[in-house]
Amino acid sequence: MVWLVVGGPASVVVASFFTLALAIKHPDPPLDLHAGSSQAADDAEPADVRAKSGDIVPAMLARNHAATGGPQTSRKP
Repeated sequence: MVWLVVGGPASVVVASFFTLALAIKHPDPPLDLHAGSSQAADDAEPADVRAKSGDIVPAMLARNHAATGGPQTSRKP
């Protein structure tokens, strides 16, 4: 039973040093998000055009749909 109390935390410490060594030896390169593009995605296609194509849903409509489980209908007074 004592080996669980000592061995468990000891294995975590050894694994953390192994992970640290891997992170130092093989770092991830930073991403260049703006390489090759002269404008942002929102400038290329406005949100209202994307909404009409069906790719996105307005936030209030999606929130109401998630809360009620059904499509939102517009009510006129």
